[in-house]
Amino acid sequence: MPKIVEHTKLFCKRIAFQDWPNSEIPRVTAGVYVIWHKDQLIYCGMSGREIEKHRFSNSKKKYGLVTRLASHASGRLSGDQFCVYVANRLVIPDLKHEDLEAFRSGNQTLDALTKKYIHQNFEYQYCLLESSQEAYSLEAQCRRGDVFGTVPLLNPST
Repeated sequence: MPKIVEHTKLFCKRIAFQDWPNSEIPRVTAGVYVIWHKDQLIYCGMSGREIEKHRFSNSKKKYGLVTRLASHASGRLSGDQFCVYVANRLVIPDLKHEDLEAFRSGNQTLDALTKKYIHQNFEYQYCLLESSQEAYSLEAQCRRGDVFGTVPLLNPST
């Protein structure tokens, strides 16, 4: 059990997606993040693949954790597996007949409903790391349930 306490202290306090963007996250950094709905762990992820190549470049572009969380906060399904999982498992099952009519008329999109769901229901925590290897390792531990004592609903380790 001490292993869980040790790793959970690495993560920041929970932050609501409704408060996105977050200026505290560095422009270029590797990290691991976890997404919560109340006390249920929903998703674990990492960002900053090959961060070592980006950290010292002169580019002004954002890279790593901040761009990944921004993508999740956007609710756009295209290119974002987390948003696809949320739409498929949590948003679509609760659609009502009138929602389908709004889709048909073009007054509603799945991206918009997914973003609304994320912003109304989820909080995230993150942990900054020095290398992509550290991020991969910690993400795997989170997905196995080794860090928070539970596996994520949407992407448990297989």
